[in-house]
Amino acid sequence: MFKQILSLSLLVMSLPSLAAFNPQAAINKLPNGHDLALMIVDPATNQVLYSQRTEQLQAPASTQKVITALAAKLYLDDNYRFNTDLEVSTNDVVLRFTGDPTLSRTELASLLKTLKKNNLSTIKGNLYLNGNAFSGYERAAGWPWDILGVCYSAPSSSITLEHNCVQGALYSNKAIGQKTRINIPSHQPIKATTNALIVTKEQQHCELELVANLSNNYQLSGCLPQSKKPLPLNFAVQNTEAYTAAVIQQELKRTGIQLKGKILRNDNIKGKRIARHQSAPLSELIDIMLKKSDNLIADNLTKTLGREYFKQAGTFNNGVAAIKAILQEQTNIDLTDTVMVDGSGLSRNNRIKASSLMQVITHLYNNPSLGLLKNMPVSGESGTLLYRQSLRQAPLKGNIVAKSGSLYGSYNLAGMIKTQSGKALLFVQLVNNYFPPDNSTNDKPTTPPITEFEKALYLSIYNEY
Repeated sequence: MFKQILSLSLLVMSLPSLAAFNPQAAINKLPNGHDLALMIVDPATNQVLYSQRTEQLQAPASTQKVITALAAKLYLDDNYRFNTDLEVSTNDVVLRFTGDPTLSRTELASLLKTLKKNNLSTIKGNLYLNGNAFSGYERAAGWPWDILGVCYSAPSSSITLEHNCVQGALYSNKAIGQKTRINIPSHQPIKATTNALIVTKEQQHCELELVANLSNNYQLSGCLPQSKKPLPLNFAVQNTEAYTAAVIQQELKRTGIQLKGKILRNDNIKGKRIARHQSAPLSELIDIMLKKSDNLIADNLTKTLGREYFKQAGTFNNGVAAIKAILQEQTNIDLTDTVMVDGSGLSRNNRIKASSLMQVITHLYNNPSLGLLKNMPVSGESGTLLYRQSLRQAPLKGNIVAKSGSLYGSYNLAGMIKTQSGKALLFVQLVNNYFPPDNSTNDKPTTPPITEFEKALYLSIYNEY
């Protein structure tokens, strides 16, 4: 019996101590009802310095992009590029899209101009859009209906142009009670109208509302406080095929190319390639995706992984299946119990354990040749952490490299902190069910609880180690 007790005591002594670091003072700054999963690891020793609810499934939000980035980096070549091809088939012209999330109107126009160089000032037949690279839904399950009209929810489509996003402005500089005025650049083939009224800043329970349809028509209603400055608008294209076709029609006319037929969708037609536009290489796309938390790049990369891995049209479903398979095969990271329905983390259906996300962060740290930690935002210096109030001041400024993730009620961070002694520690912070009291009627400005929590937490880590 004594030997059993002694053995048990030695085992307990050999386990990593969780009591050495206590972030409770920081955690106490979060509002009642919150749900925090937190994990801090010393990668030099693999010692877990702190662990709370790390086996609990949480909403990852955009920290999920780290998983997408790792799978893409492992499976696709660093120089992998999205191609957009211009093809000729008898009297017809074909534009073959593969989901380039950065394809611009100017780049598409340059492709069309090569028709003239090939003595095709007149297209006698039709111009076909081939988008067979992807199939299925352009929005993942769990994308809320009320954000589908804004650009961070732009549809993930093989036929992608101008980031599937149109910018405009809404003016509320007239008298109280009058209608707002909307402005959309004349070259944009969408229609936007407004019935929204101008109100005082004190008026409550009235907000701006947006309704969009598949004809790329947008209707604003509700209220907007009076302001001398216009409100920037970013409309997500609702019908990518119709939008691209309308832009092509304009650019053909601008270039002086006559189209006898129509612009139609045909995912089966093939032709002889006469020109190709290539996107920036994968390494640059991942850098943009992680630093700016670009949802469209993440989701189009996810569908591309599904297409390349399974040799069929890419979808959200086979894309996330490919991501899980790639990580299992090449890193031995098992994401079987991780719920993934997209690659961006935008869906409210996504769930991951902090321990699983920590495995991914640890792999990035242990494999610096991947370069993914360098692609992530730096506190107070770049990307989504440039202006993050909790981390932008010294001594935290420049000492945290992490991917942020925010959704309704979720405020997450996953990455690495360099402490005052120069030690590198890895962390995963998944704050869900974050709903602080409404202080909007308070005359004095208050610091959000999440800002107080993060500042206290990472300062304590920085100073402790």
